[in-house]
Order: sequence, then C-alpha cells, then structure tokens
Amino acid sequence: MDRRAFLQLAAYAAAATALPRWAWSNAPSLSTHPFALGVASGDPAPDGVVLWTRLVLADAAQLQAAHTVRWEVAHDARFAKIVQKGEAPALPQLGHSVHVELRGLAPGRWYHYRFMLGDAVSTVGRTRTAPAAGDLPGALRVAFASCQRWEHGHYAAWRHLAADQPDLVLFLGDYIYEYATPKNASDLARTHSLKLATTLADYRDRYALHKSDPALQAAHATCPWAVTWDDHEVQNDYAAGAGRGDTPHFLAMRGAAWQAFYENMPLRATSLARPFPDTRWDALQVYRCLRWGRLAHLHVLDARQYRTWQACRTPESASAGAVRGGGCAELADPARTFLGAAQEQWLDAGLASDAATPNDTRWSVVAQQTLFSPRHYPSGTVTTDNWDGYPAARARLLQSVARHAPRNTVLLGGDIHQNYVCRVHADADRPDSPVIASEFCGTSISSRSGTTQDKVDAVARHNPHVLLARCDLRGYGIADITPERWTTTLRTVDDPMRADSGVSTLAKFVVQDGRAGPVAA
Repeated sequence: MDRRAFLQLAAYAAAATALPRWAWSNAPSLSTHPFALGVASGDPAPDGVVLWTRLVLADAAQLQAAHTVRWEVAHDARFAKIVQKGEAPALPQLGHSVHVELRGLAPGRWYHYRFMLGDAVSTVGRTRTAPAAGDLPGALRVAFASCQRWEHGHYAAWRHLAADQPDLVLFLGDYIYEYATPKNASDLARTHSLKLATTLADYRDRYALHKSDPALQAAHATCPWAVTWDDHEVQNDYAAGAGRGDTPHFLAMRGAAWQAFYENMPLRATSLARPFPDTRWDALQVYRCLRWGRLAHLHVLDARQYRTWQACRTPESASAGAVRGGGCAELADPARTFLGAAQEQWLDAGLASDAATPNDTRWSVVAQQTLFSPRHYPSGTVTTDNWDGYPAARARLLQSVARHAPRNTVLLGGDIHQNYVCRVHADADRPDSPVIASEFCGTSISSRSGTTQDKVDAVARHNPHVLLARCDLRGYGIADITPERWTTTLRTVDDPMRADSGVSTLAKFVVQDGRAGPVAA
C-alpha cells in the first residue's frame, strides 16, 4: 500500500461502525479461536478510550477476507448493563487488527469490554476513562515496564503487575525483539522458530508470538495502556532513517515494522498524522500527551524516529557501542538531537504550559525510552545509544525544565534492563547544581542486562546522583501518585526463568510535592 491508501484504511477502520455491504463476510466457520491474541485498550481520555484486538484465522479464504467484529462496552463484567455496542471492520490489509475509538463515555470510571465474531467471544477486558479536565483525583496508580525478550525469560512480571491493579500501564519500548532464537539455547527460558524479522509478515508473526503469552494478555486486559517504542520493534540500535543494510532496504523494513506496531497496539488513528509535512507513508507520531485531570500530565516521547545517528558509529557496525569521550568529537556537536527539533519544541511548550498552571498540573511526567541521567564510567567510556551519547540534547531538556520549572517533574525510562533511581540536576555534569527533577528507570520484564552488579556498583560509586542501581533483577515499577506525593515501588520477580515465579519489592522511593529528588522510603 502507498501512504495515502494506508492512512485512509486505518482511519476508516477506526471510525467505521460496520463494513459496507459489499465487504460483508458471512459469520465464518472458525477452526481456531479468533481472539487467541487477547484484547487491549489504550490512550484513555475523559470521554473515551481505544479498544483493540486482532483476529487469528487459519483458513486461507478467511485470511483474504474482511470480517465484521461486534463489540460491547458495559458497566459490569457480565454485560447486564451495556453502555455502548457496535461493529468494526477487521481488514486483511491491516492484519485483521481492530481499533475502536470510543467516545461519549463518562469521565473517571471503569468499564468492561469484549469482542465477538460469529459465535466466538473474546476475553473480557477492563478499561477506564481519564478524569475530567478540572478534576483533581486523589490517587493514580501507574505501572511502567519495558523490554520483554521472549527467550530470556517468562512473563511472570506481567502476572504480578496485573494483580497490582494499576489504573494505567506505560510501556516504554521493546515490546518485541526482532532476533531469531540463538543457536545455543542451553541457557534460555524458552525458544521460538521464527527467523530474523525483516518483512511485514515476520513482524506480524513476532507480535503474535509475544501476545500469545497468557500473563501478557492478562496485563493488557487489566487496564488501559499507553505505549511507545524503542529500537527492537524494528532493528537493534537503529536511528531515524538509518540502520544496517542499504537505505532502501532498511526503509522498507522499517515501514513494515512500523505498520505492524500500529496494527498490534491500542493506538488512535491520529497517530498516523504528522506534525509537519512528510511524504513517507509509514510515518507514525508516537509522541503525545495524556492528561489525568489536574493530577498528572504525561508526555510520552519517541526517542527513535528523529534522533541523529550515534556518535562515531560506522555505517556498517551492527550496534552503537561505546566510545572514549575525548576521542569522539561528534559527541559535543550541539546540532545532534535525540528527539528531533519538532519534538523538542513540542515538549518545551508542554512543560511551559505545565509550569504556567501549577494548580492544574501537579505532576509533569516525561515517559521516554532509556536512562536520562548520566553514567560517568570510571574508564571514561561513553555509551552512545542513550542520552549520554547526546549531551547537548540532554542539556536542552534540562534547561527547559529549569527555565519553566513545572511544579514537579518526574522522568520514567527503560531500555537498559537495570533499575536506576536518580536525582536529576540542572547541570548533568555538576552534582552541586540544583536538583530539578526525579528519575526512575525500570528494569526489563525479561531481557538480560548484559553486565554484572560489581560493574554497576562501580558506576554508582562514581555518580553521586545515583541513589540505586541494580542490574541483576527483572520486573517493573509501580508509581502511586497523589496530590501530595509520588511513591515508586520497584517490583522484581524471584526467578525470570519460571512462569510461576513469585515477586518481591526491591525498594521504595518517595518524591514530595514541591521537593525535587527521590528519597528512600
């Protein structure tokens, strides 16, 4: 499909209440459960939310056909009090995914939803709307998570996260991994038979693999999610329009990966619009804002689509790696960007708006992909695929926070498969500069960290702004947010190699309203 056709199809599918008569298919005789990938919801607003599912069809004729999926939203799990119902198309051009954009719901309340095709009925999902714009809710529970490589561990973390009953899940990237199973599988929790993902079919299969996990399905069905991406949704360490392989081949692969991401996530069709002119059909606007009444304003960022190529990385290198700070002049180039100029300006305007109305924005949340605070290594090396590799871009964001001074700023991140808790200073290289924000970077759901705790301890000793650093545990974070305080609880599974693993609390930190910087609870 060209860009125009893809946008038209996606917008139509999100808005339509039923397929046109010429596209009707009879209720199929199903040989498989069509809702085997579960259900999900996302991006809650005061009057609505996005509902998602994707059909699993085994028959060749069914795979080629469009299908009409029925949906219902109710106040109760038994659907005795139905609030809304309708029909939505599941089109083969969009991988038989379904995106229903609900409107007209009441603010600040929970709902139940389900899908139906023929006699088949999906799992019941639970979702909720955001509070009304002028409301100041007494509490918000946000879970944040990232990085769930299939082979590295089971998804017990998702089972425990669902039991913690969050209001919202922030997923911060690496929902899938593009790799094939390593040849040496002796130390893996589980394997799969999929090849390295390069085509639309490959990426669709990879999402189907991950979504087949019952614990992940349970987490999706528990509450709405807000998702963003990182590199493994496409290719390890890619940057904007560049990756491994020749440019036309890489761009075609990236377009396929981005389409599969849209198909498999509870995103609005407006994510297909661009904030500035662009001729690429496959562009997605993943950065966006979500408001939770006057309690929280969530700025969800995209740190992949617009970034400059990693400093001193050769075109043929398989990953970004690390460099010696003094031996890579590119690091200091002020023109290099992590978010892109348009997104930087958008975030700056959002923080300025938060600061202008401190009573209407208690907590400004910057939800992004990776560790924001610096890691000054004793060896003097600099990792180039995170904010350390883009010091001028980090300085601009710090200046934005310091200049506008929102009431409370908290950064959330993932990517590095380690738990970090940090004080965020106005000058990243001066630990005596004022603390202007708090940071919680979560570990992975299952992906290994690739380092040792001894090395991480050495880094922490070298960086006084680091309050906690652990690389040996997998899990997720819970943020309990009230008007008076933010409490982060770091939850870690006992054994990621076991699907039935228990869970423990690693640490708990509190940020008081009006007082930047986490404090151990």
